[in-house]
Amino acid sequence: MLIIRPCQPGDLNDLMHISAVVGRGMTSMPADEAAWKSKIAASQKAFAGKADASSTYFMVLEDNQTGQVVGTTAIYTGIGLSQPFYSYKVSTLVSSSQQLDMIRQAKVLSMVNDYTGATEIGSLFLLPEYRKPGVGKFLSRARFLLMADFPHLFADTVMAELRGWQDENGNSPLWQHLGHKFFAMDFQEAVRTAALEGSQFISDMMPKYPIYIDLLPEAARDVIGKPHDSSAPALNMLKKEGFQFTGYVDLFDGGPSVQIARDEIHTVQESRTAEVTTVKGTSNGQQQEYIISNGELANYRLALTPASIDSKGQLHLAAENLDALQLQEQAQVRYVEARKARPESNAQVA
Repeated sequence: MLIIRPCQPGDLNDLMHISAVVGRGMTSMPADEAAWKSKIAASQKAFAGKADASSTYFMVLEDNQTGQVVGTTAIYTGIGLSQPFYSYKVSTLVSSSQQLDMIRQAKVLSMVNDYTGATEIGSLFLLPEYRKPGVGKFLSRARFLLMADFPHLFADTVMAELRGWQDENGNSPLWQHLGHKFFAMDFQEAVRTAALEGSQFISDMMPKYPIYIDLLPEAARDVIGKPHDSSAPALNMLKKEGFQFTGYVDLFDGGPSVQIARDEIHTVQESRTAEVTTVKGTSNGQQQEYIISNGELANYRLALTPASIDSKGQLHLAAENLDALQLQEQAQVRYVEARKARPESNAQVA
């Protein structure tokens, strides 16, 4: 059985392995032990109910038969409050000349901090051997059940920043033709610097004036708002939750950012609470698959499991699954029906 729970110090080796599998370019999960220890400590503090203005809720997917961590998913609150959170905003400038009887429109990139204070979802990854239908969606939707359980912990605006398109060598055309002009470092070095040391260097070195997109080479223009191949399915999942692209892209690789009002997320709206009890005897064949949370912040657990709902609205599931969620009979849980999933062989990065 697969369980989602808060990360713990004992997960460090598994998380370092996941970082190695993720490869380069995912800023929230660098292969650095000190960075992981800091993230784990911050997450433990948040799940203990001691959240700061900027907090980390980092969860892992555990195979409870082996104890191995096989996936990750996270929520980051108050982005941009402890250190700047920069994006490019794609907008249109209009120029006109009465003398020439001419009106021209030009797309520009402007560096902004518009997501300051928002809640960000990210760090979604699943080891290749666990990429089976429904599992990637389980990881993604778990974050929204956490928001439904504890809405006061999260901002009204929720956003996700997707990895931008890179070539087979991990190079970003946008960085090559834009960012590199202002920094004496290659793309991967810039990504690692931002992940480990923060993004103040961006404010120090990047131009503050709008950049005309038409002046960039075609290779750079073509990747603005284009997700990494491995992020495209994750982007599709977010769109199905109601997230929308509103013109914000990543400063490094041009990957799209999408956003939504927290209470408008489909999983948040569709989730319900119920009293839970164990199944008596064998299944009557009317069970469906649900994502279920135990609703206990300090000991948060979610499971993807078959269950049934009786005429009184009580949720019935197997005793071993009740134990896996660390619940007692008649406890209150939150649940949402797990939609039938299409194959998600690549839906694991967001």
